[in-house]
Amino acid sequence: MRAAVMYGAGDIRIEHRPDPVIQQPTDAVVRTVLSCVCGSDLWPYASMPPAGTGRLMGHEFLGVVEETGPEVTGVRAGDLVVAPFTYCDSTCDYCARGLTFSCRNGGRYGTGGVDGGQGEAVRVPQADGTLVRLPVDAGSALLPSLLTLSDVMGTGHHGAVTAGVGPGDTVLVIGDGAVGLCAVLAAGRLGAERIVLMGRHTDRTDLGRAFGATDVIAERGEEGVARVRDLTGGDGVGKVIEAVGTRAALETAIAAADDGGTISRLGIPQYEEGPVGPSTVLRNITLTGGASPARSYIPELLPDVLDGTIDPGRVLDGTFTLDQVPDAYRAMADRRVLKALITF
Repeated sequence: MRAAVMYGAGDIRIEHRPDPVIQQPTDAVVRTVLSCVCGSDLWPYASMPPAGTGRLMGHEFLGVVEETGPEVTGVRAGDLVVAPFTYCDSTCDYCARGLTFSCRNGGRYGTGGVDGGQGEAVRVPQADGTLVRLPVDAGSALLPSLLTLSDVMGTGHHGAVTAGVGPGDTVLVIGDGAVGLCAVLAAGRLGAERIVLMGRHTDRTDLGRAFGATDVIAERGEEGVARVRDLTGGDGVGKVIEAVGTRAALETAIAAADDGGTISRLGIPQYEEGPVGPSTVLRNITLTGGASPARSYIPELLPDVLDGTIDPGRVLDGTFTLDQVPDAYRAMADRRVLKALITF
């Protein structure tokens, strides 16, 4: 099969790799129908040191089951399935608490002998606990939105849930990338009355408005914080979703939060130390968020995608073939594409 492999910053290649086969009785082999490039893929694309063996890329995909191990009972050959961005058994104590990302028998695609999601096929460990069968066919127009359940929509939802968003709330979302826009959609779905989106790319913030943002702030830093406080009567916002991952974004989140507010961090931090000293503690600011347990959220979000209540697939605004994956990375890195869809 062919798959995307990263060999260093800016160096993505499409290579022939061994076809996946069943290795454990709980495995399934899935032929990929759709995949995509994640914003988190852009961090190594910008900074990964040269590597001789390369790194298999991709963790968001849906496809058709080709083969299953003898212990797999939940899916069978021919089923169209979506895979959350980490695999899990859905039975361990962490999974029982909804923390499927922390599954004791789980792991990540592209590591430990497991295929990446940006390839023609994937061996999925713990198939029964991981894969979710989709009640549509491979030609459905809903597939892009269903694909977002693998990561980006579940991650945006995680931000809204951990921030404690509920009916009538005012919410600040920092970042107009795909995760931030899905956080806007999720906050509205949970009943937020006012959603302030902080972003400066008009095409993206326009989509944010379509997703439910009531206000858009293009300014950053102190100016952006001042705008937030102007919009909220001076106090700041009680619920903040930080979907960027830089220290500057965290500093903005803390400065824009109301005393007693909650900040959910979704962006993978590109820093080791942050502003978490006395000034944060004395204001009773809660920092939460983290890696989304996407598998736990799929049963809740799936019905709303199927009936059209939410349409998160709109964040996938550029389509590329597998051979064009290097172009997809460049397009996202250059901000010509919000999130690249990969077809097979």
